[in-house]
Amino acid sequence: MTLEIRRVVTGHDENGKAVVSIDEISKNVVTRRANQWSTVIWATEGMPPSLDGDRDISAGIEKTIFPGGTVFRIGKLEPGVAPRVHRTASIDYAIVISGELDMELDEGVIVHLKPGDTVVQRGTVHNWINNGTEPVVIAFILIGADMPEGWEAFG
Repeated sequence: MTLEIRRVVTGHDENGKAVVSIDEISKNVVTRRANQWSTVIWATEGMPPSLDGDRDISAGIEKTIFPGGTVFRIGKLEPGVAPRVHRTASIDYAIVISGELDMELDEGVIVHLKPGDTVVQRGTVHNWINNGTEPVVIAFILIGADMPEGWEAFG
């Protein structure tokens, strides 16, 4: 496994007091293309998400987003990561944790991102490119959204 992310999830005991429910290295690391790994830290279904119960659905998330819900994912992209041009039916908040990468949009628009930079991706066609020499670690919070008429999610 080339991506080790500790996840700490809080909850409540039988008296309603705050406790740590999960403290572990995330186990659901997947790779879906060359030089890329990711893990879903937490996911919720429905809007607004319910805080009732401790159900962890993170390991069952198989697609980029969870329609009508949220996904918190950490990704690692090595230099030379295989391209994946895509658009999701979601609003995505992205935070570059380490490394540098380029976000490619329509018409060849390239935005260079460094650690600490953030992106709000609003259902746009995009691709993540690592042209550097170091791995990139990036966090994504994806919130399922309704696409405007005529737009299609893909990839």
